[in-house]
Amino acid sequence: MQQAGLVQRVQQLVRERLMQAYRTVQVDPHSFLLQLRAAHGLRVSSYAELRTADLRILDSVAESTIRAARKIAAVEGAGLGFGGVLTLLPDLGILSAISVRTVQKLGLIYGFEYTTDEEKAELWVAMAAAAGVDISRELFERKVLQRFAPRVIERIAAQVGVEIAEKSVARVIPVLSSALGATLNYYFVQGWGRRALHHYRQKNLDLRARPATPQLPVAAAAPNP
Repeated sequence: MQQAGLVQRVQQLVRERLMQAYRTVQVDPHSFLLQLRAAHGLRVSSYAELRTADLRILDSVAESTIRAARKIAAVEGAGLGFGGVLTLLPDLGILSAISVRTVQKLGLIYGFEYTTDEEKAELWVAMAAAAGVDISRELFERKVLQRFAPRVIERIAAQVGVEIAEKSVARVIPVLSSALGATLNYYFVQGWGRRALHHYRQKNLDLRARPATPQLPVAAAAPNP
């Protein structure tokens, strides 16, 4: 597979996988909250409570999530890597899914859901941050999710596709490519995870720094005549 053709195919695959995530968010917030409570002993009943939880605890849970994703990606990369370049494209599909789910989980850990269009737009801002893509020119469209998300996906696919293709052309010898596939997947997910963690952590800190909205006094009920 020629280098230019490989880059185009990888970009197309990344684009398709991200568009699939755009249409069907893969991590269910309710189920994930229950999982966080059971696995980490978090005594919270909502993501609003999670946003104000001890930041050291949230950081620990986020780091644990990244470690788990790295291990999964490495095992998957080693397994499919035995096929050399022939299994590169299926491998990238799975790798994209792992990365997307990891970013989604990190957002939830720091208390940010994605149920409304505005929240989903913020999710794609985080996706771009995780991929190391500057989308400052697209931010003015963030209120129109149907236009914003595809433009962000296009930018991510263009950059990430080139990076993955360049790092993966060495996977031509099946046995050696197994170790290489595990290593590439490990550091790819680690990079996405670390950048997403910093993005959501800073967003959480910014939210904590905002002055609390003063509560209006509740008017007493008028006495009965």
